Amino acid sequence: MTVQPYHLYIERIDPSKNMARFYALSIEPNLFGETSLVRSWGRIGSRGQQKIHVFDSEAKAVDLLLTLLRKKRARGYLPLH
Repeated sequence: MTVQPYHLYIERIDPSKNMARFYALSIEPNLFGETSLVRSWGRIGSRGQQKIHVFDSEAKAVDLLLTLLRKKRARGYLPLH
């Protein structure tokens, strides 16, 4: 069961490329007692896409969250101020 709530929202905006994207990550418990990492992404203002990863432990979900966050930060995504 997830003890600590994790919610993260980052954006990448570049007007010169007409780019306005978001990426959201959250770790949530599911109905079967497992931990889910929910990823959402797309153009700001749109519904976007979503993918759910299921793990048997919170630590594995946190590891993937941190890995994805590092990759997105390297591509220019920033948290809202």
